[in-house]
Amino acid sequence: MCESNAFLRDGDEERLVMEDVSFVEPVEGGYRLRGLFGEETVVRGRLEEINLLKHKILFTGE
Repeated sequence: MCESNAFLRDGDEERLVMEDVSFVEPVEGGYRLRGLFGEETVVRGRLEEINLLKHKILFTGE
């Protein structure tokens, strides 16, 4: 499987936003994340890093 976990960085802390993310789509002011089973959430902020080897997507808050 190629899913990744999405995190939101706020200062020195990283908070898990969603596990098993399979789709990322830019939307106004952020990104829509869709999980393996169709669940969705929107992250407000900027895409900082995608590390496919570590299965990690990192966003930073605005």
